Amino acid sequence: MRRSYLLNLITLAVLLLFSAVTASAQTEQMRGTVKMVGANGQQTPVAGATVDVYRTDMKADYHTKSDKKGDWVFAGLPFVGTYTVTISAPGASPMTKAGVKARANTPIDAVLAPGSGKKLTEAEALAAGKGEGAATSGAATSSESAGDKTKAAEDIAKKNADITATNSKIENANKVIGDSFKAGNAALLAGNEADRANKHDEAMKLYGDAIQQYDTGVAADPEHPGIASLLTNKSAALRSRGVDRYNAAIVAPDGTTKTAGLETAKADFTAAAEAANRAVEMIKKQTPATDPAEQKQQATNKYFALNARAEAMRLFVPKVDPGKADEAISAYQEYMAAEPDAAKKSKAQMDMAQMLLDAGAADKAALEFQKIVAEKPEDPDANLGLGLALFSSGDKGKYQEAANYLQKFVNTAPDTHKFKNDAKAVLQELKNAENVTPEKTTTKPGQRKRP
Repeated sequence: MRRSYLLNLITLAVLLLFSAVTASAQTEQMRGTVKMVGANGQQTPVAGATVDVYRTDMKADYHTKSDKKGDWVFAGLPFVGTYTVTISAPGASPMTKAGVKARANTPIDAVLAPGSGKKLTEAEALAAGKGEGAATSGAATSSESAGDKTKAAEDIAKKNADITATNSKIENANKVIGDSFKAGNAALLAGNEADRANKHDEAMKLYGDAIQQYDTGVAADPEHPGIASLLTNKSAALRSRGVDRYNAAIVAPDGTTKTAGLETAKADFTAAAEAANRAVEMIKKQTPATDPAEQKQQATNKYFALNARAEAMRLFVPKVDPGKADEAISAYQEYMAAEPDAAKKSKAQMDMAQMLLDAGAADKAALEFQKIVAEKPEDPDANLGLGLALFSSGDKGKYQEAANYLQKFVNTAPDTHKFKNDAKAVLQELKNAENVTPEKTTTKPGQRKRP
């Protein structure tokens, strides 16, 4: 028996308008304690000790003092930075530690020895800390030989030159990424407007411009924390261009043009899924922020990336690779878990079920539609989807249920519903080929009357 949905239409994808918010740098707390060894050998807290922190992967410095308990803290330093910390206090020898990362769970606990109370300059601190994180004292630095001092000065000059070069590279990458994000978003939104005006050729060009801009930003620094947002929006641009290409291909006047058009659309759907998947993976690898504002930003970036991945899989699975249906289910489930809006969550559940049906995963689709019908038994589209999923399974034992759900759709859907005539055609086919007609009962479809 021929088991066709009798539906040969593509659902137009709705472009998600992602917030144009550049992912801000993550910060982390740096903290520690200061104690000094007294004449009796006991350690006591030092109040008012000077704590100087110098960032060594770029030019930046931070300063604070210990409190009466000897504790000190910087509420938020850039997480990705590398720092040299030097601590000094009256009557003590200074201590320096290099190669430090801002980590709240790794405090820097300094125990100072009695000394002159010298406070190291930035150059002296960097020189003292050149032993890759080893703690040293100011006394040791001041007692170096002339040759050692000359070498230390040369090392400092070289390190400063390296820092300058690194800073220049970072600043350039930040500018390229920021400019690319802004220009890409402008092109993406313009493409959306062109699509709304049915100027699809113009929209495809604008989406291409957006994709090129995002790629430029990604190339500037593939590991930059803001790259995930570029990839999220790149996925949206690829997805929308793919829909336009697909729609143009299915109405192409000749087979060669149609085939070529479908292949370019599939390439966009594939690239959209890859970009969104990469965005989600990058966000999941980021260390959770402790600052409330940073936590909110991370949650926002993750939400959009999960949404983009689900939307990309909605097109990729039925149009390119039905074998990835389970991955698509996982993507939708993860997005729905992060979606606070009940209406959007409900739509996503319906989209997932329809995606499985379009991909030929009839049994999986039926399970998802059953969940929706259980919650909303009068929903016409849910009844239609469940009826078609049961019908397309090829299991004749499910044809009666399929007819019941399809008839319920016909009874409840408005006459203007675009699939109403298709459902009637399927019902007629069931009757003619299988002698199956909808049950005339008040019992819910799929339920048997008690004997």
